[in-house]
Amino acid sequence: MDLKKDKNTSFYLFISVIVIAVFRLILTAAIPLLDKTESRYGEIARIMYETKNWVVLQIDYGIPFWAKPPLSTWLSALSFETFGVSEMAARFPSFLLAVILLIVLGKLAKKEGVSFYLPAFILLTMPEFLIHTGVVSTDSALAFSIALIMISFWKAMQHEKYTFWNYLFFIAMGLGFLAKGPIILVLTVPPIFLWILLQKVSLKTVYLKLPWFTGILITAVISIPWYILAENRSPGFLNYFIVGEHFNRFLVPGWQGDLYGSGHSQPLGMIWVFLLAFAFPWIQIVLYKIWKERKSIFKDNYVSYLVFWLFWTPLFFTISKNILHTYILPVTIPIALLMVHWWKNYEKKKTMLAVGSIFPAVAILLFFGAFLTGKLDFYMNSDKYLIENQQIDFNKNEALYYWKGKSYSGQFYSNGKAKTVANTRELDSVMGITGKSYFVVTNKKIKDIPSEYKAQMKLLDSNFKSSIYLLKPE
Repeated sequence: MDLKKDKNTSFYLFISVIVIAVFRLILTAAIPLLDKTESRYGEIARIMYETKNWVVLQIDYGIPFWAKPPLSTWLSALSFETFGVSEMAARFPSFLLAVILLIVLGKLAKKEGVSFYLPAFILLTMPEFLIHTGVVSTDSALAFSIALIMISFWKAMQHEKYTFWNYLFFIAMGLGFLAKGPIILVLTVPPIFLWILLQKVSLKTVYLKLPWFTGILITAVISIPWYILAENRSPGFLNYFIVGEHFNRFLVPGWQGDLYGSGHSQPLGMIWVFLLAFAFPWIQIVLYKIWKERKSIFKDNYVSYLVFWLFWTPLFFTISKNILHTYILPVTIPIALLMVHWWKNYEKKKTMLAVGSIFPAVAILLFFGAFLTGKLDFYMNSDKYLIENQQIDFNKNEALYYWKGKSYSGQFYSNGKAKTVANTRELDSVMGITGKSYFVVTNKKIKDIPSEYKAQMKLLDSNFKSSIYLLKPE
């Protein structure tokens, strides 16, 4: 009877994983790049692809983007080289990284005697992981690197002889520096160090288990050359990136030094709210299990390792006010691994699978509901449809302008042709140009345009956020 239940569970996991993964792949093509973050990184990658400048990231032509290292941008730009410029091509590397990670975790699950598809189901039903399975974001590459570092370190500690895992630890560390910078050390070294202390692992053992000289050389060769080239070609990068992005962003509330946006000020401890909301329902189950077995939890080397991995990131970001929910993405992996480790002992597996299925089921229903009712275009936080529906021909003296600031999606979907009109004086100049001129205004800012100019604007289309007009209609 138990064997039959296991077969039914495995089949449900297999079908669910395939359906959710296919749905997520469809979304990479069906949803436009969204403002601000996703379309911003998509545009940076598009400019890299167009200009062939693979060293200095650019947020606009000739304007360097110092806030992040290049790994995710390289991947999207290479995808553009392969598939052409599109939202699916921009997102495909993130989707691919997630799939690779799910395969690695699936193999680990099989060794524990549970379904290969169990960790994939757990992760794909967690809101944070599902969202990032196909999003243009630096966080996907960071989480991928952290997962490889933490898994490979554990594996290295279990083997007497060097294996691929011993070297993967340093390869992943190099990728982490290219994914998001020195923060890779902050999010991986402390939990490993605390575990070493707790389990009384000798430093000699740690030294002998990893090829430190060769490994550090591998990490350096992978990561350092880009940093040197970036500073050489864009002086000031290292100061902004190291001091601004790695200290001021986390320690200064509402940090005003951000060149590309604003600090995301949140109440202290908000990271725990994000964790409970965006890792639902698996974090709740794991926390209950940890509390229930709190007296013996640290007697198990593997479980204690995963617990340190899980709790370190939210603990670190507890003291920061400038946070996003995306910061919890790396800890979705230890949550899944803890669930896999304890899976055989859970009694209410069907209930957990049913509750876990809620978020992807709701997401699928909402998507197709919006698609069938024709509301998808209107509610997307993107200017894609406003621009593409007008079939603007930039080769025939047609132009696209934005009132007081371009959106990143406007830049991406106009292939960098969108321009900004900062004031009425510049609007006067645009009015005097021959040829069709299209004008995008956010609905909140339309009141800032004087009535005499509004009289010369014809509304063509709009969505919940912005409207596009034709200037000087005949």
